[in-house]
Amino acid sequence: MDDSIWVGVRERVQVLIAAPDGDRVFGAIGHKFFLEDPLTPAELADLEGQTAVVLPGDYRDFLLHVGAGGAGPSYGVYPVRLVQGRWRWEGDGAELADLSRLAEPFPQKGADPEAVELLLSEHPEEEDFEEIEDFDDAIEAWEERWEPVMWSADRTVGAVVISTLGCAAREWLIISGPERGRIWSDNRADDEDLKPLLDDNGEPMTFTCWYLTWLEKAERQLESNLIPGLSSG
Repeated sequence: MDDSIWVGVRERVQVLIAAPDGDRVFGAIGHKFFLEDPLTPAELADLEGQTAVVLPGDYRDFLLHVGAGGAGPSYGVYPVRLVQGRWRWEGDGAELADLSRLAEPFPQKGADPEAVELLLSEHPEEEDFEEIEDFDDAIEAWEERWEPVMWSADRTVGAVVISTLGCAAREWLIISGPERGRIWSDNRADDEDLKPLLDDNGEPMTFTCWYLTWLEKAERQLESNLIPGLSSG
């Protein structure tokens, strides 16, 4: 993997810290263009040893040369940290990833469309119940049927949650399997299934494309406010 793509990226992000009105960039109010320190080669080796998987090449180069997380698309790249001797990704919904199963191929297969359609058609509506308690019971019973279809942990093996757009909308980085190194969108909170994130040409979005597309858009948005003498690259 050619890691030269990341040369100067950390510095470009740091320029944006000083740009007035930086919070105009979606999500920057959260990450404030701050980047964690990069991992050392020894730390990366320890992370991969614990998770029993070699991370996608462009992502591991990002960890080594840009940062272990922080400023990035939406509300930022979830940081990977060593906590009480164990490595983990931290952020809203990060616990959805089973770190013991990262070496298993991400399944790609969507939820059974017929099962989804049937369940959505049977979703309880409050106006159909005279008592709120009955409605609450109906919702609880419906969710017990819905969760195994949409939220089974088997559907996200081989992947980690890498970012959030807020309101439980998230993005996953695929670690293992045919989709390795690509980003998938997760809007299951709004009853939409997992699906690959696509670039402007309709091609599957890699981690590199995902991150650099965000950076270039942020630079263009704040171009007039960048520190004089420092190019956006």
